[in-house]
Amino acid sequence: MALEAARFANLVLAGMLTGNEFGSKVIVHPALGDLLPQSHLQAEQAVTRRYGKVMPVFMTATLASFLPVLALERRRASPSFRFSAGGMACYAAMLAVTLSRNVPINNRLLELTPAAQDEFRELRARWDRLHTARNLLNLAGLTCTIISALNSQGR
Repeated sequence: MALEAARFANLVLAGMLTGNEFGSKVIVHPALGDLLPQSHLQAEQAVTRRYGKVMPVFMTATLASFLPVLALERRRASPSFRFSAGGMACYAAMLAVTLSRNVPINNRLLELTPAAQDEFRELRARWDRLHTARNLLNLAGLTCTIISALNSQGR
C-alpha cells in the first residue's frame, strides 16, 4: 500500500509539473510575446517573479517524490524500478538545465529596463530554446513514470 501511495503522489507531481511547463511553453509565453515590446518585458518580469517563488519548491518536490518509490520498490532489476529511475533522471536533468541555464537568464531579465529591448529579445530566444529542451525532458520523465506505474500493476 505504501508503494502505491508513493507512486500516486509521484504521478500527480510529475503530471502537474509537466503540464505546467508545457502550458507555459505553448500558452503563456507565446501570449506574452504578442504584447507590445515594453509591455512584453514587464509581463515577462512579473511572470518570472511569480514562477521564481513557486517553481523551486514544485520542481524539488517532484524530484524528491521519486525517492520513496525507488526505496519501496523491492525488485531493483524490475522494469518498474528502471523506468522510475529513468523518470527521476529526466527530471534531475531538467532541474540541472533550469538551475544552470534558465535561472541566470531569469535573473538578468529581472534587471532589464525597457530600453534594453535587443538584449531582451536575445535572452527570450535563448530561454525559449532551453525551455523546449526542458519540456522534452519533462515529457520523457513523465512517460517513464507512467510506464513504471503501469508495469507495477502486473505484480
